[in-house]
Amino acid sequence: MSRRRARETAFKVVFQVEQAKADPEEAFNYLVEEGSLPEKDWEFAQKLIRKCLENLESIDDKIAKYSDAWDLKRMSAVDRNIMRIAAAEMLYLKEVLPPIAIDEAVEIAKKYGDEKSHAFVNAILDKIARECQ
Repeated sequence: MSRRRARETAFKVVFQVEQAKADPEEAFNYLVEEGSLPEKDWEFAQKLIRKCLENLESIDDKIAKYSDAWDLKRMSAVDRNIMRIAAAEMLYLKEVLPPIAIDEAVEIAKKYGDEKSHAFVNAILDKIARECQ
């Protein structure tokens, strides 16, 4: 469960960076001060954030490649940033198998997205995961 909180924290930071032009380190520190993430998971969350932001263009290209009906900018910001974090984990961290990263992203989408977010996130990430094999 704590890894999920690390993923949620990473999602929140990347969301804030995109939406409010927040500094990633400041956003992370703010969330940590709120006490929403155990110290043992800080490093994992920071790696996710760093890999996502360092590779944002490439990650966005992958998401856009598989989202035929939706332009990246028209997608929900919540869905887009959940997929960015999961894609970064699958493509650049490779600490867990892609199905686990997808499952975690789907659960986060159920919590933060709308009623169709989890299915949309699952479909796009499943296609990206095929490239990781």
